[in-house]
Amino acid sequence: MTVALVGAGPGDPGLLTVRGAKLLGRAEVVVYDRLIAYELLDLAPPGAELVDVGKAPGAPVHQVEINALLVGHGRAGRRVVRLKGGDPFVFGRGGEEAEALRQAGVEFEVVPGVSSAFAAPAAAGIPVTHRGLATSVSVVTGTVGDPSAPGGVDWHSLARAGGTIVVLMGMSERARIAEALIGAGRDVATPVAVVHWGTTPHQQVARTTLGGLASVDLPAPSTIVIGAVAGLDLRPPPGPGQLG
Repeated sequence: MTVALVGAGPGDPGLLTVRGAKLLGRAEVVVYDRLIAYELLDLAPPGAELVDVGKAPGAPVHQVEINALLVGHGRAGRRVVRLKGGDPFVFGRGGEEAEALRQAGVEFEVVPGVSSAFAAPAAAGIPVTHRGLATSVSVVTGTVGDPSAPGGVDWHSLARAGGTIVVLMGMSERARIAEALIGAGRDVATPVAVVHWGTTPHQQVARTTLGGLASVDLPAPSTIVIGAVAGLDLRPPPGPGQLG
């Protein structure tokens, strides 16, 4: 395999898949994002080229440049791991990279990863589906502005559909999201949980309601969980008993 699009998981390095670790262990080039667990880079062989393409605010690396980088290394026959936070195909723009590789005739593989959309709530003790509370879950991005644009988020339809709504990349738009859902009929008392740096030692959880979401003061990266399940806290009790 020339290029592997590997999901690095939600933050805990232990949640990388076995396949992902195997490919990292023989990579010649690792092209990685800003939100990965940097301990994962230690799995690459000594001498592997490590390329940081993290899209930090104020200093973005444009997607077209990343695509060209992957295609260039792939055409040169180098073993490339594109290490992406979460899952490559869940708001990771991995689909665009796969399109570019396919169009260039470069062989590639997609290695799914654990998405923060499900892992962050789970780490906070929140099952995104639960019998009697939620039989569906919708995962949306909070950064799409115009809901009428292609691929836009129809908050009104989501509000009417019920179930759990998991919002990624939505903290900067949290007030607008809450307003749209309440305006479409969601109760202001709907439980909400915001999970910052889920699955990592830096994890923080804020529990509120839809009416109080705008007041939550947690930075990105945070996962917003909206719905009855956000009122659950199914974390294991403190003390011995973890498998380690």
